[in-house]
Amino acid sequence: MGAAPANQRKKVTLGTLRSLHRKGEPITMMTAHDFPSAHVADHAGMDVILVGDSLAMVSLGMEDTSEVLVEEMLLHCRSVARATKSAFTVGDLPMGSYEIAPEQALATAIRFIKEGRVQGIKLEGGKEMVPTIEKITTAGIPVLGHVGLTPQRQNSLGGFRVQGKTSSSAMSLLEDALGVQAAGCFAVVLEAVPAEVAALVTQKLSIPTIGIGAGAGCSGQVLVQTDMTGNFPPGRYLPKFVKKYGDVWGEAKKAIEAYRDDVKAREYPAKEHTYPMPQEEFAAFEKGVKALENEANQA
Repeated sequence: MGAAPANQRKKVTLGTLRSLHRKGEPITMMTAHDFPSAHVADHAGMDVILVGDSLAMVSLGMEDTSEVLVEEMLLHCRSVARATKSAFTVGDLPMGSYEIAPEQALATAIRFIKEGRVQGIKLEGGKEMVPTIEKITTAGIPVLGHVGLTPQRQNSLGGFRVQGKTSSSAMSLLEDALGVQAAGCFAVVLEAVPAEVAALVTQKLSIPTIGIGAGAGCSGQVLVQTDMTGNFPPGRYLPKFVKKYGDVWGEAKKAIEAYRDDVKAREYPAKEHTYPMPQEEFAAFEKGVKALENEANQA
């Protein structure tokens, strides 16, 4: 289904990510939710492709991430995995699939590796998730942490609010990041955190930080692909940290309108879009149709 890139990259592994971090080279991460979005992200050279639970909203039209189910996430993980040849793939554990007990989390993580065909998983939470992270990493499954604004818990946070804006909350954020690091996470997402706080937290960790709304001082960055490529109509709310790099909505709408106009004007399909038939074969077909008509008239 997909086309191989002109210059096939070596497969990105945890070793690759650690090497990038050690050399101070920023890690690029992008979300994908299906075969086409993963295909283009992989061809574009992303180090990590995240099947984020944000697909609940941008792909499935849900109100927030709390609605998406494990089975739905696994379906999208498999679709992404089929397209991704070089990037390291991570699947987001959805709300309700890992919070009850470490054993539940491990069982879900195993499903993501075996059925979703991703290389690692992501879960939200700080110090309170240490036993869960340890349970998963001890089983040999890479875990990407996520602290700061944790969207699955946005109701308890009072909505999508910036975290770490006070000295005490910034210290709590650092403690969370240190906790998930000690538990074995290979990296940690910092979301919606003041840039100076994220930069200092990054300095205090030995694992990479992946920022989203956390400034340029992180070890890498992640964005939701549909947001940054402009897949939705003008006027849709976008977080402050999103830079719009494209206008997929505008280009797609323009193409579809042109198709509509061509069909209405009978300009599509043109001759080059049709399949040829030898003239003698068509003449024989016409003769056969005429014979059928004559038989029908005589009946």
